[in-house]
Amino acid sequence: MNRAEDQRRETRLRYQWTVLFAEDTKKGVSEGLMVDVASGGLAFRCDAGENCPRVNQQLVTHFSIPSSEVYDSSSMMSFTRTGRVLRVDTINPFLRQVAIQFDEPLPIKPCEKTKRESKSHVGNGSE
Repeated sequence: MNRAEDQRRETRLRYQWTVLFAEDTKKGVSEGLMVDVASGGLAFRCDAGENCPRVNQQLVTHFSIPSSEVYDSSSMMSFTRTGRVLRVDTINPFLRQVAIQFDEPLPIKPCEKTKRESKSHVGNGSE
């Protein structure tokens, strides 16, 4: 396991879904692919072009995550969060991975929420 994973306070939900981001909601919105999310931030991949965020930039993000481990598109939770770009990593000449820290954490811990919900769906019939 790498050191960054060991130092994290919370397990991240690894999930690939569309994330919309913009420096300002009145300006153009760009699209990326979420890689993982926790209550305090998320990581996504996007094109390396001119709309790629830069370190310390403030962004508004809009994304959805499943409300349980049973991935059903009708049971998604959507969030809009403002945050600061902590890191931009080069994947290849055309693709970057961006890490964002939210200004205000999510009201849930996504990885714990999906695990708890999936356990509640696997009952013994006595609930």
